[in-house]
Amino acid sequence: MKTLKLTRPGLIILIGFFLTIVVHGQSVYYPEKDNWVHKNPAEMGFDAEKLQEAVKFALDNEYSGDRDLRVAIIRSFGYEPGMEIVGPTKKRGGPAGIILKDGYIISEWGDISRVDMTFSVTKSYLSTIVGLAFDDGLINSVDDKLYKYVWDGTFDGDHNMKISWNHLLNQSSDWSGQLFGMYDWADRPSGREELDDWRYRELHEPGTYFKYNDVRVNLLAYSALQVWRKPLPQVLKQRIMDPIGASSTWRWYGYSSSWVDVDGLKVQSVSGGGHSGGGLFISTLDHARFGLLFMRNGEWKGQQLISGQWVEMATESSPANPSYGYMWWLNRGARVMEKVPESVFYASGFGGNYIVIDRDNNLVMVTRWLEPSKLGDFLQLVYNSIN
Repeated sequence: MKTLKLTRPGLIILIGFFLTIVVHGQSVYYPEKDNWVHKNPAEMGFDAEKLQEAVKFALDNEYSGDRDLRVAIIRSFGYEPGMEIVGPTKKRGGPAGIILKDGYIISEWGDISRVDMTFSVTKSYLSTIVGLAFDDGLINSVDDKLYKYVWDGTFDGDHNMKISWNHLLNQSSDWSGQLFGMYDWADRPSGREELDDWRYRELHEPGTYFKYNDVRVNLLAYSALQVWRKPLPQVLKQRIMDPIGASSTWRWYGYSSSWVDVDGLKVQSVSGGGHSGGGLFISTLDHARFGLLFMRNGEWKGQQLISGQWVEMATESSPANPSYGYMWWLNRGARVMEKVPESVFYASGFGGNYIVIDRDNNLVMVTRWLEPSKLGDFLQLVYNSIN
């Protein structure tokens, strides 16, 4: 394709246009910026009454945590040594969600335009920013060691010098250090150990041990900032959110302590979640557009916004955790949900925030503030409604 693009640009434009209209003999629909077409569930192959049961289930199983998210955060993570909220927070709304079939809205509930915190769903957006850097050649290989890109001492030491982009992306780096006043060992420590056990623990070889750790996720954001050399929210806006017709209401924050110098300018290094405040604040509708982009393998109206190669890389099981890719959760391994296709992958955030993608069935399901233990049950009800 690259050779054809260079020698016959007109032909490629024509082919791209054709592919946006017809795939496998069917019309391919993309929502306009301010106009999203609704379809009757029955018209799209669903039992409307059974689908409504899934919606009712989501409404009846609201996340049990406090709607004041500062309170919810402290109750969940206040046991961590030195835990402090240093980024913005926002009181949340009620349950909300949207279901897309072939890009069309077939069901919605709650206030889908409301901007709310989204916590670790942010990680999947961050992974995408790294993917864009990979596509652009700013990162030569995900197996490259980080110290070759970030040479300010962040990756100094025998252990940290072994860490690659791949290890940070799939949370298997076991990076050791402090970032923005936060220590890696203080994030989700085991309650069975003492302070010195956490601080002086044995380090695992990068790539061999999975640990969900927000300090290291923030390290990935900081590393991506060093590569892009401009605010990551600007990259997301220009390369992804504007082209897919997202609203102007979303925001991506870091911490009061995460301002860094980039080429003489103060830039905030954003966080990969809301664990200490910050992260992505966004509406259900904008989440759905992002999910649709990934359902369509990174393509939007004839433009390949992020490469299909990256989408595949991001949704492959990692050696240290078959349930995890590049900051996308996968329906396999220890976290498999029964009666849900194995091909499903999803972004997941504290408080029951999800973007669920099923490319085999052309489905995107976004649900906000669903009790986290109920995701599998909700998805089963959606799949049971398919005729």
